[in-house]
Amino acid sequence: MHAQPGTPSDPDASPVGGTAPLGGPGLPPDGVAPADPAEPADPADPAPPVTRRAALVSGGVLLTAVLLVVLLLMPVPYAVNSPGPTLDTLGSHDDQALITIDGAETYDSTGELRLTTVSTTGGPGYPSSVLGVLQGWLSPSRRVLPVESVFPQDATQEQLDQQNEAQMVSSQENATVAALEELGYTVPVTLTVHEAVEGTGAVGVVEPGDVLLSYDGTPLTSYGQLIDLLDATEPGTTVTLGVQRDGAEVDLDVVTGAREDDDGSQLGVYIDPTFDPPVDVSIRIDQIGGSSAGTMFALGIIDKLTPEDEAAGQVIAGTGTMDLNGAVGPIGGIRQKMAGALRDGADWFLAPADNCDEVVGNVPDGLTVVKVSTLHEAREAVVAIGAGEADDLPTCTAADAG
Repeated sequence: MHAQPGTPSDPDASPVGGTAPLGGPGLPPDGVAPADPAEPADPADPAPPVTRRAALVSGGVLLTAVLLVVLLLMPVPYAVNSPGPTLDTLGSHDDQALITIDGAETYDSTGELRLTTVSTTGGPGYPSSVLGVLQGWLSPSRRVLPVESVFPQDATQEQLDQQNEAQMVSSQENATVAALEELGYTVPVTLTVHEAVEGTGAVGVVEPGDVLLSYDGTPLTSYGQLIDLLDATEPGTTVTLGVQRDGAEVDLDVVTGAREDDDGSQLGVYIDPTFDPPVDVSIRIDQIGGSSAGTMFALGIIDKLTPEDEAAGQVIAGTGTMDLNGAVGPIGGIRQKMAGALRDGADWFLAPADNCDEVVGNVPDGLTVVKVSTLHEAREAVVAIGAGEADDLPTCTAADAG
């Protein structure tokens, strides 16, 4: 998740001590005799003349200083990732609650569930400077990368802002659906086909605009249900999809395909789901974009909707994307996010299991990391931490990093 980049702070300046007089004992600089201390200086005496050499030296020093300042502030082709702000999803920001819920009773919490962010310079509108890059190289909590590895070179600031905002909106919707289904709610959904995936059994069978109604005779009531049905289907199986097409119900036979990452089947279509949650959840947050706050949003929704005080006074930070089926996904900048969490008072950090390779060896002193793969695991971790029973929670190990 990315926060609005800030201006790097200048390093603390140390005062320079006074200079000792030049010349030998009894002789001041340039052999000028000292004035008699018993006789006050005559204010009418003219000031000593400024020599051409002194003027040239002073001018040279001034020019060098100006050039040094210009050089340090000059834009350079690097991106610098720094710890960004953290926000409590159970609290408020700018006098406005991050999460508000209508249609169900909500409960207060004594703990904090803090989403974490990365502040990045180097993109359009926010160039990195030589000084910022030097600070990034010297700081263990920052990271310097070639700018082209972070930002598309042909993208404008407006395009990047729109992309981050779209990711944030999607993240909030996913978090809401996953949280409600974790609590046992059924979230009605309309599953509309966007298009078939090239090279799959859906090509030429399923059409854009088809609305999925059933799977092998089972009515589809939620997105998670469709995923569960596909999880239990062997790749290469012919399934019957009931769809609504042009106002009529049609049965389609589709051969499922294999997944690249795990067991189960894929249907071979891109779906544009539209949800109708039984509870109205609103998430308000400005100047922060991206999808990495999904897990902490979902945990915040769960905490507000349950009478138990899950966090129970603990400050728990974390990160991770959240998909509609409750899976926690990896994110970027986890080292900066851990540093920001510790800075803002967190003792615990929930990290996606797929980020363990970056976590191992980089956990700041004073922070305990718990690895999670699903929203259910994350919820159980929060409950255990709040109850003081966190000793057996899984963490990232060298085996994960390998």
